[in-house]
Amino acid sequence: MEKNEKGSINTVDEISFASAKYDDEPEKINYRGIKSMPFIIGNETFEKLGAIGTSSNLQLYLATVFNMTHFSATTVLNVFNGTTNIATLAGAYLCDTYFGRYKTLGVASIASLFGFLALTLTAVFKNLHPPHCSPGDKCVGPDVWQMAFLLFSFGLMIIGAGGIRPCNLAFGVDQFDPNTESGKRGIASFFNWYYFTVTFAQIVSLTLVVYVQSNISWSIGLAIPTTFMFLSCVLYFMGEKMYVKVRPDGSPMTSLVQVAVAAAKKRRLELPEQPWLSLFNYKPPKSINSRLPYTEQFIFLDKAAIITAEDEIKPDGSASNPWSLCTTQQVEELKCVLRVIPVSLTAIFYHIGVQQQYVVFQALQSNRHLGSFQIPAASYIVFAMLSLTMWVPLYDRVIVPFLRRLTKQEGGITILQRMGIGIFLTVLGSLVGAVVEEKRRSLVGPASGPVSAMSAMWLVPQLTLSGFAEAFNAIGQIEFYYKQFPENMRSVGGAFYFCGSAASHYVYSLMISVVHRMTEDDRSGSWLPEDLNKGRLDYFYYLNAVLCALNFGYFLVCASWYRYKGDGDSGVEMEMKKPGNHSA
Repeated sequence: MEKNEKGSINTVDEISFASAKYDDEPEKINYRGIKSMPFIIGNETFEKLGAIGTSSNLQLYLATVFNMTHFSATTVLNVFNGTTNIATLAGAYLCDTYFGRYKTLGVASIASLFGFLALTLTAVFKNLHPPHCSPGDKCVGPDVWQMAFLLFSFGLMIIGAGGIRPCNLAFGVDQFDPNTESGKRGIASFFNWYYFTVTFAQIVSLTLVVYVQSNISWSIGLAIPTTFMFLSCVLYFMGEKMYVKVRPDGSPMTSLVQVAVAAAKKRRLELPEQPWLSLFNYKPPKSINSRLPYTEQFIFLDKAAIITAEDEIKPDGSASNPWSLCTTQQVEELKCVLRVIPVSLTAIFYHIGVQQQYVVFQALQSNRHLGSFQIPAASYIVFAMLSLTMWVPLYDRVIVPFLRRLTKQEGGITILQRMGIGIFLTVLGSLVGAVVEEKRRSLVGPASGPVSAMSAMWLVPQLTLSGFAEAFNAIGQIEFYYKQFPENMRSVGGAFYFCGSAASHYVYSLMISVVHRMTEDDRSGSWLPEDLNKGRLDYFYYLNAVLCALNFGYFLVCASWYRYKGDGDSGVEMEMKKPGNHSA
């Protein structure tokens, strides 16, 4: 089935004829809702098991199999993660403009599968990775062809993630009728299951898959996520005939650019005294975007909706040249996007605050034994996931109802308040991390060798704070972008979350490089050497805490300035003008 953004639904062969013949008649959409969920949720679960199972231990794979230094492995991983997340913006644009969610997800899933397969081959075949390096030996790094094949596998995974991440959540929501109570309940249930599958995949990947990779075989450990990704593709295409597929309706970015161009052309004009009554206020009858009231922020953009003698109006009330005259609705939609951008910049240092990349290396040089069992270093990240999964149900079922009675807010607290709590927790997490690292290094002695006598379980408090920060800010961010972007830009809004994560990886990589270069010639040694026992990782945590504190202050300024979508300044929503009132 194909559904366009105006709400009609047809088979692919009938779509052109039906849109011409029945353009003004509402057509029934055969929403399968919960019946299609086994395919979509199954696809999502196996995709996340594959993606997280591959990426969660990738840092150690580069260090142990490709013989990269900790510094190089961390840098490569940051660039890979950053590029993966920034690719979601391109994926969202192509999805909304040209291909639609179904085709985008299909192509991206296949690209991910081949990317995982190529990475697995680098572990299986000895000529695709450097020779094994024993402790004390002089290690040989990857040659040009080995590095090229590794980057080829990364490229395929980037293409896959760029299409999957911004589209999968929206594609699941497309399967429910948003105008019925059962559809609304289905959407809420889908969100719950979506977050459950992501967390479930993370826990399985960070325990079972990482254990196989670290203690049994990298070849088998990477083949498991590849198999998961194959099952994900199979389930996705099995449900093809049941899906509601939203047909792309052109680029939503064009409308935003038109406002900027029109405002620039009319920059010398004076605004009327009551712009909410005097500006051009036409709205297409079948627009999927909600009606937005007038706001007084970014008022220079209002000039795009000033009607001049040169502007011509069509018989249906629309502008003949949308590059010279835009509607107030278009202007307010651009304002929505511009208001989000300053807030979205706080995501950069939020993600840096919750990143726990050096925790893996700290765990490697700590006592990881629980009785006779040794916990894999990469598996300690699972404690952040456990704190998130335990907190979210408690927050949703107990704390939110209590706060709702006090504040009369639907969510107990506002979205921005929820995000702010998460940012504040990154400051506490960095401070705790610094104290724990000081303790770990102080317990290194001749008897313990390079491994500290401190139990690696002391890393759990900072990981727990990281999980709480994610429960507040990460989920809050996704809800913020979903609700504050215009409806026809929700795929782009979903990509914004990943773009913030992408920028954080680049900034974090730059931070590590700058700190490493500035401290390597220091009398006390580099803060971030290969052997953490000879470094001052605690200083790096304190630096993170300062940056996160500054980020929190910046967020408070943005939050006090921000106006939620739909909150107007004029106190009344603009009235729709009749076509006859728009003659130039």
